[in-house]
Amino acid sequence: MMLCLLSQRKRTFEVKLLHIESRPGRKQKNSGSDLEFLIKCEVHSSDLEVSPMTYYFLSTNAVPWFPKRIKDLDQCNFLMTKFDPEMDSNHPGYSDSEYRKRRAYISELAFGYKQGDPLPYVEYTEDEVSTWREIYLKLRSIYPSLACRQFLEGLQQLETECGYSEERIPQLRDISAFLKEKTGFQLRPVAGLLSARDFLASLAFRVFQCTQYIRHSSAPMHSPEPDCCHELLGHIPMLADKEFAQFSQEIGLASLGASEEEIEKLSTLYWFTVEFGLCKQNGTVKAYGAGLLSSYGELIYALSNEPKYKPFNPEETAVQSYQDQTYQPIYYVSESLEDAKIKIRRYAANIKRPFAVCYDPFTCRVEVLDQPSKIKTALSQMREDLKTLQHALEKLSV
Repeated sequence: MMLCLLSQRKRTFEVKLLHIESRPGRKQKNSGSDLEFLIKCEVHSSDLEVSPMTYYFLSTNAVPWFPKRIKDLDQCNFLMTKFDPEMDSNHPGYSDSEYRKRRAYISELAFGYKQGDPLPYVEYTEDEVSTWREIYLKLRSIYPSLACRQFLEGLQQLETECGYSEERIPQLRDISAFLKEKTGFQLRPVAGLLSARDFLASLAFRVFQCTQYIRHSSAPMHSPEPDCCHELLGHIPMLADKEFAQFSQEIGLASLGASEEEIEKLSTLYWFTVEFGLCKQNGTVKAYGAGLLSSYGELIYALSNEPKYKPFNPEETAVQSYQDQTYQPIYYVSESLEDAKIKIRRYAANIKRPFAVCYDPFTCRVEVLDQPSKIKTALSQMREDLKTLQHALEKLSV
């Protein structure tokens, strides 16, 4: 049961809190600090015998809010504090006040960003560039033998066209412009680890939420949270591949309006594919997951004889527990990236929603196909696209 309380009279009773989240208010009244809260809790029915004006219910079958325009991503900013250096005593930067101050500064750049603004520019320090250099050179030395073909091609393009090198940390605005031209993806700054729902929703618009801070210099080869090394070395080269970009967007589209249970399953699928996925290429297992491609130790471990491999099966993978503190005990191997995309598409088709969605790249909107007229419009556009392809085939056959 979801209960939103409207406190109009004082009364005390026991409530079991299951989930709470906040986001900036959609109708701001006095200032930019207005917030909306969603609380999920359990309460005994006898405690609900109060005035109807005191509370209202949201049915558990109600469709959760989701962004329909790209500007709505301004509201998809719910951060998880699990690995925050301000709160996690095990974080490498917890006892480093200068590092925490630097993180806070870069986080403020992300908090102040609105869709359409120029992407923030970060002037990285010598210490930060030194950390980047160590990671870049070490990973670059093992990529040719362990990374998949699509990753190697994307990285080469980034080195040629965007100046990827050990000498400087790339800026988001340069990488975003590169991706936009290659696959239609664009970047958006984020201050830390997003909730699964908000992160996946961004992918539906071909937007990748990207951190700009760098991991602590005392632990350069592994980070408990996403940082710019993870994003720029792990994710970006793969997002430069059209097939993989489509694969990522389809996971995002499948998440829109999904239940909490389905979001958990989709985020687990994302974990074992986009983050820690392996695939076969020319009879050899290669890495395509960003978590592997940005972690020197785990990349070597994952492609050794130590871990257990399983064939990628979305139904099984979606409920597999995973490890976010150390190396994975299990990795899922796809026959190919195309095979993984087909299986994800089939899985998504079975997610229970009272509607389907499609993305309009011209308006950067998600269309909810819940009426015959909307489906007719989508089919009309599809027919026009098919006519174009038919004309192209006719010209080739002449």
